[in-house]
Amino acid sequence: MILLAAMICLALVFGVFLPLRRSVSGYVAAALLLFLIQAAINTSMGFAGTSLEESLLLFNGSVASYIGYNLQITYRAFALPLFALALPLVFRLHKGRP
Repeated sequence: MILLAAMICLALVFGVFLPLRRSVSGYVAAALLLFLIQAAINTSMGFAGTSLEESLLLFNGSVASYIGYNLQITYRAFALPLFALALPLVFRLHKGRP
């Protein structure tokens, strides 16, 4: 829950400070950066709070499987940070139009 709140706050900050001239490419780059940060945090925390060595035992020592699992978990949990990234950007774009 703390990770989700931190990622939402970071997404709001990225959305507010993202230059409007970057438009779609800047938005995609910010979303990719947020996704990679969240995936790295999920991977480093271990499976269900266990150490990395114990987590790899659960995945038969396969680092690729462990990283793939964490990318899948991150993908499922990324909707709220993505919405938080888009909200200030869409508000600023709407506000600029006549």
